[in-house]
Amino acid sequence: MEPKLLIAAVLMTVLMAKGVTAWTGEIQGRVVCDVCADSSIDPEDHVLAGAEVAVLCITKSGEVLNYQAFANSNGIYTVAETMPETERWDACLVRPISSFHNHCTHLGDGSTGVKFSYEYPSGYSHAVRPFVYHPVKAPVYCI
Repeated sequence: MEPKLLIAAVLMTVLMAKGVTAWTGEIQGRVVCDVCADSSIDPEDHVLAGAEVAVLCITKSGEVLNYQAFANSNGIYTVAETMPETERWDACLVRPISSFHNHCTHLGDGSTGVKFSYEYPSGYSHAVRPFVYHPVKAPVYCI
């Protein structure tokens, strides 16, 4: 058994033995370049692989957890955590940090961040609306 899997198995066994139930949460979303800055996803638009997103969550006990995520080749970022039920996420804030694409660096309207209460049971995912970046100057064909 791999060392990481063994550690996870031991941790879960200890938590279960103490009567603490485990809880798993997930947050995911997309980062997109809206090439014509027309607020709609069109054929000329594309995902922004490598875009950085920050996720800040407060647990039921008041602890603040800070996560960093990067969009994959499909423009999707994911943050997931397993913890005791008593420590689960209560509320989260997700905000874009950087697109890392020189041609598409300006945040679109409404893409500054999203706050939400996390009220899902264990094993469910919260989908965040896409964060949209625009190019510094739209191509001529967009006009």
